[in-house]
Amino acid sequence: MHLVVGLGNPGRQYQGNRHNLGFRAVDELAGGAPWRGKWGAELAEVELSGEKVLLCKPMQFMNVSGQPVASVAGFWKIPAEQVVVIHDELDVAFGRVKINKGGGAGGHNGVRSLIDCLGTPDFVRVRVGIGRPPPNWEGADYVLADFSRAEQPELPGIISAAAAAAKEIVTRGLTAAMNRYNVRPPNDKKSPKNGDGA
Repeated sequence: MHLVVGLGNPGRQYQGNRHNLGFRAVDELAGGAPWRGKWGAELAEVELSGEKVLLCKPMQFMNVSGQPVASVAGFWKIPAEQVVVIHDELDVAFGRVKINKGGGAGGHNGVRSLIDCLGTPDFVRVRVGIGRPPPNWEGADYVLADFSRAEQPELPGIISAAAAAAKEIVTRGLTAAMNRYNVRPPNDKKSPKNGDGA
């Protein structure tokens, strides 16, 4: 079984923030599946192409979101290698999706908390690009702001691409997913379906 985690901040005031893309992607994966609260998280069980998957939205704030995830993974005996985390990423161009396993937190407080609480960086990340903030913005203010009016029309496609990337990892494996999402076709410069290096 895989554990697919979407990172975000709980509370209505944060719903539209850039930092909450992970929540929105796992909501799409859940479809109509019911969510239930346990271990400080919202959980839903789904099947993706015949594979059983546990979806998780930590209901703690981003910088301490690792503890609920570690509790869920520990109870279900899911190793870090089968944990897939969907999160926003400043260092990937807006609309791009990149997949990698392991590495540092890259300044993302949620990823840092997961590394600390899981005791390893060796989980899979679906990095959903939000791009760098304008020169007059602090990074923290940028991720905690809603998407701009110009960005809004692209969000449904980006969220769907992030959800599809997680599904690809679960159903076809990490290598196949990386081969698909981390290489941008030469005639597809703006597609959110493929990764952009940063």
